[in-house]
Amino acid sequence: MSSGMTMKKKIVLLPGDGIGPEVTRAAATVLRETAHEFNHEFEFVELPLGGAAIDAAGTPLPPETLEVCRKVDAVFLGAVGGPKWDALPVGKRPESGLLGLRKGMELFVNVRPVKLIEPLRGLSPLKQERLGDLDLEIVRELSGGMYFGERGNVAENGVERAWDTESYSTPEIERIAAFAYRRAESRTRRLCSVDKANVLTSSQLWRRTVTAMNAVYPSVKLEHMYVDNAAMQLTLKPSQFDVMLCSNMFGDILSDAAAALVGSIGLIPSASFGDRAPLFEPIHGSAPSLVGTDSANPIGSILSATMMLRDAFGLSLEADWVEQSLTRVLSAGYRTPDIAEPKARVVGGSVFTEILREEMQRTFEHAERYGWGV
Repeated sequence: MSSGMTMKKKIVLLPGDGIGPEVTRAAATVLRETAHEFNHEFEFVELPLGGAAIDAAGTPLPPETLEVCRKVDAVFLGAVGGPKWDALPVGKRPESGLLGLRKGMELFVNVRPVKLIEPLRGLSPLKQERLGDLDLEIVRELSGGMYFGERGNVAENGVERAWDTESYSTPEIERIAAFAYRRAESRTRRLCSVDKANVLTSSQLWRRTVTAMNAVYPSVKLEHMYVDNAAMQLTLKPSQFDVMLCSNMFGDILSDAAAALVGSIGLIPSASFGDRAPLFEPIHGSAPSLVGTDSANPIGSILSATMMLRDAFGLSLEADWVEQSLTRVLSAGYRTPDIAEPKARVVGGSVFTEILREEMQRTFEHAERYGWGV
């Protein structure tokens, strides 16, 4: 079985803190197995970020880490943060290393797929008739908006006042909209742009700009939706959405809300793109309470690795191979503790990853049985 191309790629691993190293090992296992079976060459470089970098180098983002990340083909991040570093001032905490990494790598868009894995359908908090065929992507602007706008804090006559500014320029909106339109073109050609144009001037510019760009992508059906209605519709009928385009703040909120639809944040991958190497990471935190228990769910990390294969390297066959193997492992009843259902075969995260690796090998060896080309 072959994808028809042999690739050489350099990948940075940033295990980070808490369960980050555990889930990063799972992703690396999948990527190494892929390289082995499909005759690719993946070179891995492991570097510190976050709390681990503070302990090792006194800063959450060592210059060497950023320098190498800017020059490779892809970056994989585990997780950052933990109570050990909570007392540090803002700007010196582990999370500031991640923000600095995003800025230094010039990442301006985050993509979060929210797709139902059929054997895990019962985990969703939604009734099955509302859940439907859940398979959507949230495209979030990552480098502008209120998170990066002017802000301030003053005290006048004993009254404190603070403000943050939501601000976007036409080029910023065009850049993220073009990305979202292209994602929609590659899927079912439906794009829902989320804003608050009935109240916010910045949203009015957002809506005008996204609408004007529809002329460049005429095959995509564009719909606009106010953010409050979008939040409601995500819980009423999420299957109505394909690609959702959001500002930084709206995307932050809606992507977390959408992640809950599949039943666990441990199941959701993400990717960030810009002008340099893309960054892939599961959406969950560092979960320090789980360290050493081998109970961390590696699925979000594994699916982040398949996003790397598909979206960074163009290896769709390889990504499909991993994902279909994962579905069969789940269909066989294997679960990590956080998603354990009655009568499930509960295993630790490292055991789950090894079972998946064995299933991937079995699929490769019996390609014809599973409908693969040889």
